[in-house]
Amino acid sequence: MRLPRDLSGDDLAKALERLGYKTTRQTGSHMRLTTAELGEHHITIPRTDSLRIGTLSGILADVATHFGFTREELIKKIF
Repeated sequence: MRLPRDLSGDDLAKALERLGYKTTRQTGSHMRLTTAELGEHHITIPRTDSLRIGTLSGILADVATHFGFTREELIKKIF
């Protein structure tokens, strides 16, 4: 499945709320999100208007690994 284009950091954070992620802090132009489901897990997302594809892919791969999903399953769940 193709990754969404022109997705902002805020939009990704909102989509990840479906998996239990909450913004725990913001330092400069980056947000740190944390979930306690299946053990505590932290990710950092840049607050840009459009995330680069490599950055988005890396974040989604990290989240998918934590939850035991494939990247395609994760994309279907949050978008």
